[in-house]
Amino acid sequence: MAQADTGYRAAQLRRPDLGPPLRRLTVLAYVGAMIVLPVAALVHEGFAAGLTSLRNALAYPGAIAALELTFTSAAIVAAVGAVFGTLVAWVLVRYRLPGRAVLATLIDLPFAIPTLVTGVMLVTLYGPSSPLGAWLDRLGIQVVFTPIGIGMALCFVTLPFVVRTVMPVLQDLDPAEEEAARVLGASPARIFLQVVLPHLRPAVTAGALLAFARSIGEFGAVVVVAGNIAGHTLTAPVYIFQLTGQFRFAEAAAVSALLFLVSLCVILTTNHAVARWGNRR
Repeated sequence: MAQADTGYRAAQLRRPDLGPPLRRLTVLAYVGAMIVLPVAALVHEGFAAGLTSLRNALAYPGAIAALELTFTSAAIVAAVGAVFGTLVAWVLVRYRLPGRAVLATLIDLPFAIPTLVTGVMLVTLYGPSSPLGAWLDRLGIQVVFTPIGIGMALCFVTLPFVVRTVMPVLQDLDPAEEEAARVLGASPARIFLQVVLPHLRPAVTAGALLAFARSIGEFGAVVVVAGNIAGHTLTAPVYIFQLTGQFRFAEAAAVSALLFLVSLCVILTTNHAVARWGNRR
């Protein structure tokens, strides 16, 4: 029995270990097929003729306004998400509220439902035919088919980003620092600003940047709630969809590559911020 076991181990040692190289090759092939090749095809299609396709796309009426609305809305939503996402994370970690588990589950709901459903929900709630929408309309406030509706849709789909990046940091904070500041007479606001917030700042920044990148590319919720009026509520992703509907694929690819480049820069900045935060810990 011992000889058989020894022979088996010797055979295992003689057999070449192809596991790690094969796994690496499989991962690289998968990432290449799912990400690298589509991106390369997009950039090639959009810039095969240089910047001509991009210039033609941006010369279309409402194109520049669509980009401005997209980036402005994304920046506002990122700022709002940074504030309220941090507040939600604080409540979930520091307070034992009734229904806390249900609330924590609801935070992830935007990840689970199709974004088109988000748009339909907002139209159902705030549309001109709904009681709430009619009441707001009498007050001179229109949500659907305005930039307000776009912002609300983006806030909904990006809510989990800041919450889920801030919560682990809050859970890992050493309470001794806050206790020491409290003993020294610091107010709750000062404790948060000078003791807690410096620890949270990298996570809040990372979550806000991810929300910004997600907002740039949001299509499903926006196309339903915006009305897609050129120069007013037309966003860049919806404009790209319109270009494809007109069979202007090179121009659509050029604008898409521009959005991809912005999103890539945001993601790289996020990873750099997280890495710096990790090195400081």
